[in-house]
Amino acid sequence: MIAIGVGDNNRCTYNKLSYSNFMIKPGDVYDREPEWASLTSFVGSNRPGATLGLVYGRRRQGKTYLLQALTEAAGGLYFAALKQSSDQNLARLADAYRQVTGSRARVAFGSWTEAVESLLALGQSSTGSFPVVLDEFPYLLATAPELPSVVQALLSPRGEAATRWPTRLVLCGSALSTMRGLLSGTAPLRGRASLELVVRPFDYRVAAHYWGVDADPELAFRLHALVGGTPAYLDMCGGAGPTSSAEFDAWVARVLLNPASAMFREGNVLLSEEEGLVDTSLYFSVLSAISHGQHRRGEIAASIGRPQTAIAHPLAVLTEAGLVAPQLDALRQKRSVFHVAEPVLRLHQLVIAPHEPRLARHRGPQVWESLADTVGSKIYGPHFETIARSWCSDWASPATLGGTASVVATTEIACREHRSSHEVDVVVRETNPGAPDRIVALGEAKWNSRPVDLAELRWLEHLRDLLGPAGASVQTRLLLFSRRGFTADVDREAGTRDDVELVDLPRLYRGD
Repeated sequence: MIAIGVGDNNRCTYNKLSYSNFMIKPGDVYDREPEWASLTSFVGSNRPGATLGLVYGRRRQGKTYLLQALTEAAGGLYFAALKQSSDQNLARLADAYRQVTGSRARVAFGSWTEAVESLLALGQSSTGSFPVVLDEFPYLLATAPELPSVVQALLSPRGEAATRWPTRLVLCGSALSTMRGLLSGTAPLRGRASLELVVRPFDYRVAAHYWGVDADPELAFRLHALVGGTPAYLDMCGGAGPTSSAEFDAWVARVLLNPASAMFREGNVLLSEEEGLVDTSLYFSVLSAISHGQHRRGEIAASIGRPQTAIAHPLAVLTEAGLVAPQLDALRQKRSVFHVAEPVLRLHQLVIAPHEPRLARHRGPQVWESLADTVGSKIYGPHFETIARSWCSDWASPATLGGTASVVATTEIACREHRSSHEVDVVVRETNPGAPDRIVALGEAKWNSRPVDLAELRWLEHLRDLLGPAGASVQTRLLLFSRRGFTADVDREAGTRDDVELVDLPRLYRGD
């Protein structure tokens, strides 16, 4: 943004290059092409009046970095609120306004109405649309709860801002429930926003490239199982990850299990950052139960010794915060299973919290070695199933799946022969308007130290037979996911059949 002149009332006229020149994504913004495209489309819109957008997501996903890059590229005002009084934030915002307008006179806002109106009016002096970003918006709400109503009034459809001032107001925050609440129900801003952008962690393939481990799929997987796709964790790990699979365990002990590391207490911090939590012990108990493999409501409740009614609120809060991910049963839509959405939380619950006294004495290598079985069964195994479902949703081609992956989930099937229920790791369902849903593929994911053999293929065939009345058929593809590949017998049989797909780690990370 370049100020080239001062007009009446100390307002500046801005001479900006066209967005076609300005809005190329900066090289230091990693990935985020869809997010950047959404933001630049919103900011670069030729709509004559002011518009409102919301950007939110969990902390450390790069929202601030993205929005600062946007305002620098487009020319605009970026303001990050602090946890302080309303008057203090008003004073800081007035100073940011003075700097962006180039005003020589002192600027002071007497109220939030005056402040927001002045921000929206910045667009009238711009030769194009003008972005204004209010970051950490929940901090402002804490001391100025009237702000949504103020924005609503000033963006009245027949008002001057909405009809004449091409300002693009972006409200950003990390408190997911607070930000979603701005547009829900009877909230003042419901129906006012034309952008609602959620910034999520990197996909597992993008994360592998970001950490520089994409050449080694097993290393990439094991790293993602522990730290996930949050961009900031690379810096919190000292700016570098493990260099090889052989060095991985030593790196975990040195960085993730080191009490002096920024990552050591991240599992605690993630939950404590959520607003409105009173009894955090209950939330940690729920997370611990899910991490240990209790995925259904009844199992979670029994594990922590509470009735199901007592865990409904914690599950809702953890889900709203993006820390727990509910997943509907593939066949019974009213039944849900819950998974920990952030791998760092699972690492904290299974490894760090139970062994913190030993880790505080720098016994990381010994603790990590002693927990190899737990890590394999409770972290790597479940995460491998999650990645298998992600691959079906995001990367596998319709030719591979035998159809479109409209829904990818898990299910349980009753089996009279074995007098029990069997879990199915992957169920791919295709939905078509006016036609019954079709199960196009079933899959099993095996995080074993040996290649998958014919017994696993026969088991998957058995599961398909059990699902016949629910929509499976002989055309339903069978997907075998394996860490260590497949025996020669499996390879030979799969080569002669159209209904079997073999997916190893290299294919998970590079193929479709």
